[in-house]
Amino acid sequence: MFKVLAEAVASARVRLGACVFSPKSLAFIPAVCLGLYWYAGEVALIVTALFFPVLVILTRAKPPEASTPVTQTSVMGMMQRDDFQDIVLQRFKDARADGLISAAFQIEIDDHTALVERYGQTAADLISKISGDRIVAVTRDRDAVTHLDTFKYAVCLEPVRQMDLELCIQLAGRIQAALEEPIPVDGISVHVTSSVGFCQQTKVISRSGDAWLAAAGHALREAHLNGPGAVRAYSDKMQRKSEIRAEQREEVVQALEKGQIRPWFQPQISTDTGLVTGFEALARWNHPNRGMVSPAAFLTAIEQAGMLEKLAEVMMFHAFTALKAWDSAGVHVPQVGVNFAGPELSNPKLVDKITWELDRFDLAPERLAVEVLETVVANSPDDTITRNINGLSRLGCRIDLDDFGTGHASISSIRRFSVSRIKIDRSFVIKADRDPEQQRMISAILTMAERLEVETLAEGVESAGEHALLAQLGCDHVQGFGIGKPMPFDQTLDWIANHNAKLQATPQILTNKSR
Repeated sequence: MFKVLAEAVASARVRLGACVFSPKSLAFIPAVCLGLYWYAGEVALIVTALFFPVLVILTRAKPPEASTPVTQTSVMGMMQRDDFQDIVLQRFKDARADGLISAAFQIEIDDHTALVERYGQTAADLISKISGDRIVAVTRDRDAVTHLDTFKYAVCLEPVRQMDLELCIQLAGRIQAALEEPIPVDGISVHVTSSVGFCQQTKVISRSGDAWLAAAGHALREAHLNGPGAVRAYSDKMQRKSEIRAEQREEVVQALEKGQIRPWFQPQISTDTGLVTGFEALARWNHPNRGMVSPAAFLTAIEQAGMLEKLAEVMMFHAFTALKAWDSAGVHVPQVGVNFAGPELSNPKLVDKITWELDRFDLAPERLAVEVLETVVANSPDDTITRNINGLSRLGCRIDLDDFGTGHASISSIRRFSVSRIKIDRSFVIKADRDPEQQRMISAILTMAERLEVETLAEGVESAGEHALLAQLGCDHVQGFGIGKPMPFDQTLDWIANHNAKLQATPQILTNKSR
């Protein structure tokens, strides 16, 4: 009975306090004081001054269990994940009930896997901690912050009456600016960027705090697709895009099975003779409704579906088929390059598989150029990938180091992986005929390759000026739209014939090697 009575009294105190001390009621205090002074004089003012604080104490006290615990870890200076989830749910409910506005943010450091690979796990953990501390520093005291993953963070803002889209974008910009400040690690300065996605709780149709935080996650994924360093606000279309991406993964798997994804071939020519020295097989999707789809639009879906190894098998089969067809037509194409990524190179049976395919097509191993990204070489210790690349080299296959200059492959790595040729990334080739700095970079790469007795190929050659400069500097091969665009196999025979015909009427480009 006493417990019930006590609960009733406590409830009455809370209701009375909410009524008396609401903003509308407080607006009448000056008028009430003036009226008391008018009718009763100074005595009434003194009584009011004494009575009012007592009324505050009696009506504004809250029971202990009404407060929300805020627990912080001693290591990260952030809330525990469970406490953060509780606050998200409570703030979502309170904001809706009181007509307030809040926003949930998700922040992730861009390309964080490279941080671990480049600086090590200990340094990466330090970067993660400092980044988290900076997010805490730029948010308000009552904004909730937590770690979702090592390099992913979440923020739930305290509900307020006014919070438009512009304010949320400004906060996202402050967070990004704080994270972009140099981070000292072992005597060097590390620079990072971040992507941010956020969602105001008013944009979430579902009455669920979990759905609110998930919506911020959808916005973050959209930011990643437009990043690095992008900011995106949640919209209903993003949920649909996520569903579409899931549908695309299923669709791309079916496309591989049905033979809709096949290679197009881009020519590579010698800067000495102008003759075709090979083709690179590049994946294209002949979609029944959308027409020809570039790899940028579907390679991510293939990777997410775990079908990269299947794609390599398809590309290799059609590349070998093309080699046999060129041979039958009496056209000399020395080799075809096929791209191999980490998942394919991690297969312990890769060398046996390629040996079997070469035997099946009766092709010499040197007709296949295994193209490996520089980032794969730079990040691979002495494991299955290393054994596979060296095994293919011993078999007789050529090893092309793709996108050279964009990763961190050392000279020892080039030797360790028996690289036959380095492919200079197009970022070094663009406007090289007009940019002295580009020319110096290319010259340095070519000098290194010559000393290591490794051939060179420049990618992304788009103009005659770039072609001529590369030939004069001593680059062995060139490839790009200025030479020939990727084309289906049935167009390659005509292209080769036209190209050889042009060579008969074109004077040979003078190179350093022919002087």
